[in-house]
Amino acid sequence: MKILVTGAKGFVGKNLCSQLKNIRDGKAKCYGDLTIDDIFEYDVDSTAEELEHYCKECNFVFNLAGVNRPQNQEEFMQGNFGFASKLLDTLKEYKNTCPIMLSSSQQASLTGRFGNSEYGRSKKAGEELFLQYEIEFLKNAEIKNLRNQNKSTESVGLTPRVLIYRFPNLYGKWCRPNYNSAVATFCNNIANDLPITVNDPSVKLELLYIDDLVEEMICALKGEEHRCEFEGLDVNPSTDGRYCYCPVTHRITLGGIVELLNQFKEMPKTLLIPEIGKDSFAKRLYSTYLSYLPKEGAIFDLKMNVDNRGSFTELVHTLNCGQVSINISKPGITKGQHWHHTKWEQFIVVKGHGLIQQRNENDPEGKILEYEVSGDRIQSVIMLPGYTHNIINLSEIEDLVTVMYCNEIFDPQRPDTFFDPV
Repeated sequence: MKILVTGAKGFVGKNLCSQLKNIRDGKAKCYGDLTIDDIFEYDVDSTAEELEHYCKECNFVFNLAGVNRPQNQEEFMQGNFGFASKLLDTLKEYKNTCPIMLSSSQQASLTGRFGNSEYGRSKKAGEELFLQYEIEFLKNAEIKNLRNQNKSTESVGLTPRVLIYRFPNLYGKWCRPNYNSAVATFCNNIANDLPITVNDPSVKLELLYIDDLVEEMICALKGEEHRCEFEGLDVNPSTDGRYCYCPVTHRITLGGIVELLNQFKEMPKTLLIPEIGKDSFAKRLYSTYLSYLPKEGAIFDLKMNVDNRGSFTELVHTLNCGQVSINISKPGITKGQHWHHTKWEQFIVVKGHGLIQQRNENDPEGKILEYEVSGDRIQSVIMLPGYTHNIINLSEIEDLVTVMYCNEIFDPQRPDTFFDPV
């Protein structure tokens, strides 16, 4: 399959082409038997000859080209409607009836706050052009083909070949800040210690993450797109709808976005990793925020608690799932010698040779459990509640390095830690 992507150097284009190349090169193997032979990347610096060649050869078109921030309002129609006309005319010229996707916008609804949007009008005009193209060229070509095969056009359902997506607000890595995405601007400015302006924190946005958009584009490529009709901005799923949509979006206020970003900003100080559920907006926003960090923002010091026995350093904290630390014990040193009522830990030796001992505080016989551990065979040993425990470096020359997980963040006011040698 040969794929044409117009607007390939834009935000969506860069992300889409990147994943298409992963599929082409066999790096992304999660899309079944989908194979890609070539990707034609068209943008403003491409030539007319290149467009003709691409339109002649391609088997699928992603039309992402468009104008978002023109010098004057007239450029909206020229960029969003004019190029679409040129693209479709070129496909017609080479009698190429391949499927074609159009990147439109929720502003094309021309309802509510978008009722007087010049950008929306240009997008709506592009949609109408594509729908007319489908009726006059694609379906007619399919009907002609069926008749040439002596097949009845009434008994064979015609498959729509135009896929029109009305995207809401987009965000994710590689999105240009201070352009047309508030999320990109907020992420960039907060990550780089620049001021932001929020005129109305209560304004609610519907947001579509770039990776979710790309996944839907690949569904479209495989003929598995999600179709719908629109009532204003509301999506009504429909298997034979004229439009298409991405099923995964999130709604949040501007104030909510800024609040989350400020929490992310504090992570190097608090070590607190935000709650990022598998399908949550926070997960997507955190990844987006991290992509805007400057070089110096991607590295930060950790507080090392150092003494003659070695060191102990907390690495990350979580809101509900405890913390992870790194412990270094000098040769021959014993650490620990305490127990907990409720707190529990996991010790994972990643370097060196050590011995972990545990004794039940309620065992009158004082039986000791022993676990000999080594970085050569990485294992996890659970520190049992109610058991006093220690960790001993058995080496005479090598440090013992242990990753320690604790199910709760240390609270100096109520440490739940009681000294008692094993």
